[in-house]
Amino acid sequence: MEPGLVCGAVEDGVATVTISHPSKRNAMTPDMWRRLPGLLSGFAADPAVRMLVLTGAGDTFCAGADIDSLRRDAAPRELAAAAEEALAAFPKPTLAVIRGHCVGGGCQLAAACDLRFAAEGAVFGVTPARLGLVYPPSSTQRLVRLVGPSSAKYLLLSAELIGTERALRTGLVDEVWPADALQERVTKFTEVLASRSQLTQSAAKEYADRPASPDRIAYWTGQALADGEAAEGVAAFLERRTPRFSWSVDPGPSGSRP
Repeated sequence: MEPGLVCGAVEDGVATVTISHPSKRNAMTPDMWRRLPGLLSGFAADPAVRMLVLTGAGDTFCAGADIDSLRRDAAPRELAAAAEEALAAFPKPTLAVIRGHCVGGGCQLAAACDLRFAAEGAVFGVTPARLGLVYPPSSTQRLVRLVGPSSAKYLLLSAELIGTERALRTGLVDEVWPADALQERVTKFTEVLASRSQLTQSAAKEYADRPASPDRIAYWTGQALADGEAAEGVAAFLERRTPRFSWSVDPGPSGSRP
């Protein structure tokens, strides 16, 4: 099977991208890194998509960059950083579903998602110190925000692999489930996320990831007042029904948040 990124049909508002390179534990090739931002841009612009799931084919998530490509040139590192930033900037909720190895560039991708659910037995590692590479500053800072300075330094300085227990304790993952129960939990949780207000979710993502400038606060306040999301949410609560939220992300020319 040729390596690639496999996009499933959008189901109930959930788009799924599967990293598929089984012969190399789903290692990312340059073409795979290069393709990811374009896929994300398309999903950001699609009103049928309310959230994104990123996962790996078979029993592993992603073992990082294809080492053969690193031997040839440095371009994969630049492509990986661009793909990671595109994923972090995706304006709708993102969930990494992790089985098996989540290492190197795979861990970068998982950390760039909003949330991470893992199967018991998954292993995680940030491994540039094994290869003499310099981890990108944006990736380093994102890891620090996610797990704290001490845990980030442990991962970066040692390049050691850790299991799900430590990953959960440090905040690298949000939930850990038995392998045979993970998909059921993902299905139920994505139904929850897809039913919530995109207005709330997009504003929350932006506020969580960067300082809120006065113009962005004014933008989101104006969106909330103009669109009627809050009125619909309150009405649905009082009428004991599911809200029908209608606000949709305007991805802009790049498909990312302003």
